[in-house]
Amino acid sequence: MILLLLTLLHWGSGAAVRRQEVAGGQAWRVPPALQRYRRGLFIANTSDSVAADITCPYKVMTEGKPRNICFRTTDSSFRCDSSKCKVFRSDSGSLLANVLSNSSVLLQWRPPQAHTLRGFLLNCSWNGTFTRFQCDNVHLGTNCRDYLLSNLHDNVNYRICLKTLYTNRTSGEECVEFTVEPVGMQDLVIAMTAVGGSICVMLVIICLLVAYITENLMHPAFTHPSAKRRP
Repeated sequence: MILLLLTLLHWGSGAAVRRQEVAGGQAWRVPPALQRYRRGLFIANTSDSVAADITCPYKVMTEGKPRNICFRTTDSSFRCDSSKCKVFRSDSGSLLANVLSNSSVLLQWRPPQAHTLRGFLLNCSWNGTFTRFQCDNVHLGTNCRDYLLSNLHDNVNYRICLKTLYTNRTSGEECVEFTVEPVGMQDLVIAMTAVGGSICVMLVIICLLVAYITENLMHPAFTHPSAKRRP
């Protein structure tokens, strides 16, 4: 159903435009959302590489019920900074999970055959105490190459599976697992390490001072009387 809507949106763009009277003449104006979608679709279909500023159409499905189609701009220039995020990879390495420090994860992928794509299906689940819970599934368009998951639970094991749908009705699936650390946990670990190192240095200095005092002040040096000279 989603693919049908996207197809109608693309091929029926002529019906979606509207006329306006401009300076006594007639001008065609395409809605901004449709302009972004068509521009992103054109770039994705003319290049197999990940392009910048591509508009990605997607639909979130909560409890099996799809919502309205939404649009987001991909961030192909994003690179994970080791001091602020941590990277998890799938077995083949084509699906990346960039775990950020604000309890969010940026998923990035690159399909092997971009010219035969029909879309993507993103499945999410996480481990609870006694069972495994399902997150909202996301159906993404053919020109999507990343997706941001936000408001994730801390210290919970997540499993994200991306199913690549092809035009010949086949599919391929890649999965990645990761755990989101609590906000500020890395800074806390660094601070505790620095404090622990300072305490160790202070203890070493104290031990050296105690040894010096014990050897030089508590036990004065013995003096040997000099031999008397005979007359």
